[in-house]
Amino acid sequence: MEYQEIEGRMPEKVFRYFKEISRIPRGSGNTAAAAKYCVRFAGERGLSCRADGAGNVVILKEASPGCGQAPSVMLQGHLDMVCVAAPGVSHDFEREGLELFADGDYIRAAGTTLGADDGIAVALMLAVLDSEELRHPRLECVFTAGEEIGMTGASALDMSGFRAKYLLNLDSEEEGVFLSGCAGGVRCDLKIPVCRKTAGGVQVKILLSGLSGGHSGTDIGKGRANGILLLARLLDGLLKRFPDLQLLEAKGGDQDNAIPSAASMTAAVREEELSGLLEETSRWERTFRDEFSVSDPGLTLRAEALGEAEGLEGVSGRELKKLSAFLLCLPNGVEAMSQELEGFTETSLNFGVLSLTGTSLSASCLVRSLRASGKEALCRRLEALAWAFSGEAVFSGDYPAWEYREDSALRPLLCRVYEEQYGSPARTETIHAGVECGLFAAGIPGLDAVSMGPEILDIHMPSERLSISSTDRFWNFLTEVLKRLADA
Repeated sequence: MEYQEIEGRMPEKVFRYFKEISRIPRGSGNTAAAAKYCVRFAGERGLSCRADGAGNVVILKEASPGCGQAPSVMLQGHLDMVCVAAPGVSHDFEREGLELFADGDYIRAAGTTLGADDGIAVALMLAVLDSEELRHPRLECVFTAGEEIGMTGASALDMSGFRAKYLLNLDSEEEGVFLSGCAGGVRCDLKIPVCRKTAGGVQVKILLSGLSGGHSGTDIGKGRANGILLLARLLDGLLKRFPDLQLLEAKGGDQDNAIPSAASMTAAVREEELSGLLEETSRWERTFRDEFSVSDPGLTLRAEALGEAEGLEGVSGRELKKLSAFLLCLPNGVEAMSQELEGFTETSLNFGVLSLTGTSLSASCLVRSLRASGKEALCRRLEALAWAFSGEAVFSGDYPAWEYREDSALRPLLCRVYEEQYGSPARTETIHAGVECGLFAAGIPGLDAVSMGPEILDIHMPSERLSISSTDRFWNFLTEVLKRLADA
């Protein structure tokens, strides 16, 4: 593919800042350098700024002349991104920035997630703060950390000093859709102890790849295959035919909030069983490809002999059957549909990460629900399952649902400006995904919040891409909204 530079694309200032922050490694838990960039940006422009121990940055900009009586407005997005590389791509997300390029109307990253979720919000806010011509009310621009791993930054943020009446959250991916409510969520890390014994026979590496993956909230109800669960089914099937199989290693997924698009395991079997295992793996590939021909047409399942397993240790016998049973019993996918919102997922769980190393199996899941009671009920099931297998379940990053506000004054203004500029009505939706608006609404009494953004496709996936034309339209929309709020 011939890479095209993104320089000169409109809005020029937005894409310039997007490229600059994309040079900075900013995976979840590694956003200190990005935060320092924002602090330095504020200092160079004489803007009031504060950073806290949780990695959040707040930059203030006073209202344009004559707009001092308008209510303060908060612009908000998160610094961190989901880091996923395409199969066969080696990228050190801890130390290396992203290589961006233009592909027609889209901006992509070479072989990795783009981080437009939510780097475009960071770029938009920096462009607003850097503008001398834009008419705006007093602005509180909030750059949070750890959104992708449980909204840890927003949860720790001191909200007592904010004066904002309105919040424009810039963490949505569908142009013309104004989000006004979302599910709450919590991360669950399960650990199950396993015993290993000396292995023998021949090593076999089995790799499941090419699945569509996707966002664990917005895509959870689309019927896409979960690589870890298919691997669990394969393991169960192999054990029925090869009861002496030994499992040396297993892993799958990258993030608890991304549907796993790949998973693998390394097993050991007797040499005389090798050809049978390879044939059985091929049979399972045909089964999986038939089941998921529509949602995951790129699915592949491959097995390869690696050599002798002498001197290695694996999980086998009753211990392996126990481990296989745990994987089969772990919930995944849609658990309940909303009774109020037709066709809308109310409660779900994404089994996002699996790792079998040493003497334990680790599993990371993300629970989401519109109801606190639904989230609590599913968490108790996970605790019970862990207990039944002599393990433990640890919960973190709990954040509340964001409830729809009937009396919003902000939402009608946004819809009116959108229809004026686009010639068609906008949509208002509630989503089955986490947005930090719930935490801000809970921490700032009376806050009127809406989440919005330009078109981003395939977030949390290496195919993630940001529409250039949509970003240009959204910039014009955002700046017009700020003008209207300044004159309110």
